[in-house]
Amino acid sequence: MKILVVGSGGREHAIIKALKKNPQAETIYALPGNGGMAGDAVCVDIAATDLDGIVQFAVEQKIDYAVVTPDDPLVLGCVDRLNEAGIPCFGPNANAALIEGSKAFAKELMHKYGIPTAACEIFTNLADALSYLDTAPLPAVIKADGLALGKGVIIAATRQEAKDAVRDMMENAKFGASGKTVVIEEFLTGPEVSVLAFTDGKTLKPMVSSMDHKRIGDGDTGLNTGGMGAIAPNPYYTEEIARRCMDEIFLPTMAAMNAEGRTFRGCLYFGLMLTPDGPKVIEYNCRFGDPETQAVLPLLKSDLLTVMQAVTQERLAQVSVEFSKEYSCCVVTASQGYPTAYQKGFPITMTEEAAAHTYVAGAKLADGRLVTAGGRVTGTTAVAGTLDDAIKEAYRLAEGVQFQNAYRRSDIGQRGLAACK
Repeated sequence: MKILVVGSGGREHAIIKALKKNPQAETIYALPGNGGMAGDAVCVDIAATDLDGIVQFAVEQKIDYAVVTPDDPLVLGCVDRLNEAGIPCFGPNANAALIEGSKAFAKELMHKYGIPTAACEIFTNLADALSYLDTAPLPAVIKADGLALGKGVIIAATRQEAKDAVRDMMENAKFGASGKTVVIEEFLTGPEVSVLAFTDGKTLKPMVSSMDHKRIGDGDTGLNTGGMGAIAPNPYYTEEIARRCMDEIFLPTMAAMNAEGRTFRGCLYFGLMLTPDGPKVIEYNCRFGDPETQAVLPLLKSDLLTVMQAVTQERLAQVSVEFSKEYSCCVVTASQGYPTAYQKGFPITMTEEAAAHTYVAGAKLADGRLVTAGGRVTGTTAVAGTLDDAIKEAYRLAEGVQFQNAYRRSDIGQRGLAACK
């Protein structure tokens, strides 16, 4: 069986490694992939947003199944294009991927169908947004409507910060067309939880919960990043909260998308805040999260390819989605200076033991050597019987990943440990 995976990050590497466990997966192509994936997939230099190139390659190679994971190609309609070419895919169609592609759409969906989320106002006019901020509660959460590489959310403590953020988005086009519409939300408090869920539009089966660590610095300080590590399961996500989320958020979201004629088939990501008033949705993503996937998939006992195909064929109810009762921890090793300016091109060395537990993201092959080529370079994951042991083992293994200017947080999972006490 020939499988195509669209994407190039640690998330895609984790998915590829999981797909490889199925003996039917004879050849896996990664478009474009990266140099660190070369041992697990055939990397082909076609950009994830080059839909014409992806479809042409898939047809020429007679691809049996495709997995589209990044947000950009999903929102652009990569699944639609591949389906039109007769290639079955895992991932939502463009009209369903809008749940991530437009924060305004997602907020309006939640308000229409009574799904708990932060109160908000949506603006397409700069003067109206600035006027609203004269009296809006602080801190205010300012969000660019469209995709912005995970950087289109600003938490403003003062009115000036809030207005500057709105001007950057709407007037200065900091995020291009994504900032033409802005969403201004109330600021929620409480532990954050990520829950990825398989859904075929009829059945929804959540994966094990996880906790991302977005800030660059220890103690959750500094700038937001794409994620510096993750643990799973999330200790704050109790069985009682899980039941509430299923009844009040997960199933109502699936039903709402169906009612809107936007049936979602794929991985639906729920970014949740456990507020004093109960769980609320911070954001939806139309795909696997990163680095959460690198912590969640190592706990999956069921066969990933089988589950994905069941989603595509709308028979998810008929397959088992089972996870280990163990704990996992993923520690990201990044380039010093990320998420702003950083140098590239440093040789990467990995011990054999570390390589077996590491997903490669920001790297490429240069003259036969693996070198750094991005901000987040690798994610190293360990699984153990306790969260404490998983954290210790992940850090021990991560020490086996070395390159000049390597940086990693030293406290991934510590908030989770505190919640266990």
